[in-house]
Amino acid sequence: MNENYDVIVLGTGLKECIISGLMSVEGKKVLHVDKNPYYGGESASLNLFQLFEKFGRKEEPKESVYGPPRDYNVDLVPKFILASGVLVKMLIKTEVTKYLEFRSVSGSYVYKDKKIHKVPASDGEAVKSSLMGLFEKRRCKKFFEFVQDFEAEKPKTHGGWDLKTTPMKTVFKKFDLESETQDFIGHALALYTDDEYLEQPALPTIERVRLYCESLSRYGNSPYVYPMYGLGELPQAFARLSSIYGGTYMLNKPIDDIIYENGVAVGIKSEGEVAKAKFLVGDPSYFPTKVKKVGQVVRAIAILDHTIHDTDKSDSCQIIIPQKQVGRKSDIYIMLVSSSHGIAAEGKRIAIISTTVETSDPSKELAPAFNILGNIIDSFTSVSDVYEPIEDGQKDKVFISTSYDATSHFESVGDDVISLYRRITGKELDLTPKDEN
Repeated sequence: MNENYDVIVLGTGLKECIISGLMSVEGKKVLHVDKNPYYGGESASLNLFQLFEKFGRKEEPKESVYGPPRDYNVDLVPKFILASGVLVKMLIKTEVTKYLEFRSVSGSYVYKDKKIHKVPASDGEAVKSSLMGLFEKRRCKKFFEFVQDFEAEKPKTHGGWDLKTTPMKTVFKKFDLESETQDFIGHALALYTDDEYLEQPALPTIERVRLYCESLSRYGNSPYVYPMYGLGELPQAFARLSSIYGGTYMLNKPIDDIIYENGVAVGIKSEGEVAKAKFLVGDPSYFPTKVKKVGQVVRAIAILDHTIHDTDKSDSCQIIIPQKQVGRKSDIYIMLVSSSHGIAAEGKRIAIISTTVETSDPSKELAPAFNILGNIIDSFTSVSDVYEPIEDGQKDKVFISTSYDATSHFESVGDDVISLYRRITGKELDLTPKDEN
């Protein structure tokens, strides 16, 4: 390890592995170190033995109860991938897709009036949907026609508004949409976690709804895809990309000290060895004095032996519980996967619940989701602090990612990677595919 590098990356979370891969492809000499003995860091996928150990369980999982423990690949941070989203663009741009296998997710659902409703995936489903009445469906159809015709570069398609300044609530009001329809669009399609977007410029919301619709058109049942054998496959795939271009990886390697010269990071010290670099990249856990806490996320992993009611016996799906439906400020997300994605033993399913913490008793905040799940075999609950960097890294050459939020998709992850890349290189990340076909 006693060498000089262009960049040292600390932590093998997905964001860090993507940056490592991008830097390696651009010809940078990369050293990638993780204090954990496995890839993925906070975004790892663990088998049942590892999961029990992480949550302090002293006993071993019984095969008679759970099935073979090594058949599990349980995500610590649950997220699906929008089929036309920014992470897919990164996968295609770097050609990392050759190391991965994906399957579509069976359906997307939303909780309303104490019932689970399928988010319509076609005109036929929209007509039959119980999410709204006949007249509201007609008004909603006009809104979607507006979104479908919208083009950012053509002001004639903007409905007479300056969408960079006009609040989203004004656009909804123009189409005379009911508050529950606004809830459905804002939370199940635009995928906002709260209602702050209503007071903000409408353009991002219009673009988010368009992205959802474009992703939905890829496969038909839902806008999401998911990698076989869990999200832990993603950082490993980018790590493989980095290795092909000369990147060096070290797992289970403690970081004893960050070396600074005149306030600028120049390397790391580990077990008596020193590695130097022009700059450092890492997750918040490696730089506790350079980040600030901005909130908490509570997550629960539940093992089931049945499908979730009213989801058409889906082997994989997302259920969004909008905050107004359960008297909260933030949405609750349920992500269900199963053996069909190589995640659990045959006949078992993994449901992972997540939300932003709002009270002093985070576990109780997940009760509405547990009520939907029904009987469970076992569950594991954790509360994670959410951090973001205090500075952009320009002065001290330390570029830090943000913690993973409660959302059930990877768009915020992709946005953070783009921000990291911009701060490191001073240029925008080009996501144009190498092969347009």
